[in-house]
Amino acid sequence: METRAGDPGAFAHFDLQRVPSPSFVVDEAALRRNLAILKDVRDRAGIRMLGALKAFSMWSLGGVVGEYLDGVCASGLYEARLGREEYKGEVATYCAGYKAQDLPEILRISDHVIFNSPYQIARFKPQIEAARRAGETFDIGLRINPLHAEGEVAKYDPCQPHSRLGFPIDQLKPEHLDGVSGLHFHSLCEQDFLPLERTWRAIEPHVAPYYGQLAWLNFGGGHHITRADYQRESLITFLQQVRQESGLTLYLEPGEAMALDAGILVGEVLDVIDNGMAVAITDISATCHMPDVIEAPYRPAMLHERSDGPATRLGGPSCLAGDIIGDYRVPGTVEPGARIAFLDQAHYSMVKTNMFNGVPLPSIYLWNSESDELKEIRSFGYEDFKSRLS
Repeated sequence: METRAGDPGAFAHFDLQRVPSPSFVVDEAALRRNLAILKDVRDRAGIRMLGALKAFSMWSLGGVVGEYLDGVCASGLYEARLGREEYKGEVATYCAGYKAQDLPEILRISDHVIFNSPYQIARFKPQIEAARRAGETFDIGLRINPLHAEGEVAKYDPCQPHSRLGFPIDQLKPEHLDGVSGLHFHSLCEQDFLPLERTWRAIEPHVAPYYGQLAWLNFGGGHHITRADYQRESLITFLQQVRQESGLTLYLEPGEAMALDAGILVGEVLDVIDNGMAVAITDISATCHMPDVIEAPYRPAMLHERSDGPATRLGGPSCLAGDIIGDYRVPGTVEPGARIAFLDQAHYSMVKTNMFNGVPLPSIYLWNSESDELKEIRSFGYEDFKSRLS
């Protein structure tokens, strides 16, 4: 899987020695540029735009996100709480399977509660009714599975065969929408407009009969709207047409698009050995700091990587044999103390970090490439590791 981003932007001139290693550095100016694009699409298309916390939940920037978007979407109780506490606007919560003990609070703090199947809605009907009697205001949504695969990698495609995500669209019946205000689908991953258009054409005949009883449609995330080559004008025209034809409020839930090319992960070479090729141990771990490198898998772009010359295999400090980032033509001399950085790491990498093997988490820094202001948002230590265990 190849990354579709990796533009260094202002990071091309950032001094990697300004932060401790390892560190995430997020450029507020780049983030604002992305958010301004999303806001422009929202305003011109006449839709609602929510930021997906699962992709980018640096909540110290919640106020910044609130200047541009209509709220956030969450994937469960904890993200919903974060959205309500640290962000502005609506909170739309979807979870593949809710726990009964979590649902009362989710209903209290969410504006939209989206279920994965009509069976869960029916099973939790007493709790939904009790929450409304208590004065809580929210509406119920149902996630549908378009049964139309567009994903590059099957395991990341919500429409893969036998997918657990969403109710199969060909099974949808009128009784399944009893008490349901909106339909949600999410079937894209780092994709442009055409896959969305094809997906909509596949499901529109199944959805159109219910226009009169629904209030909204949510087209989910996976839209690379802020990428330079995304067909934004086509997207806007499409959304305007669907809104006019359906009479419904439309939602998009970009996640990665918020922070695309807005952050780097800075690391340092710890040791170099020769084992048939140069092998460098770094304080960046694919396993702990960039797990998508192993899970997707994909090769993250490196800042200032050379176009020719010998390659060096980069790996992390953990004991996992597969903790390998990849083979790179590293700029400068590959020796202990040398600094490196990987591009486009503000989204997903930050939210997926873990402390396997006791590997420390990267610090988080906020930089403004326009003012050059740099400040530490948070660093992590032993107590963060210990508090996860017992």
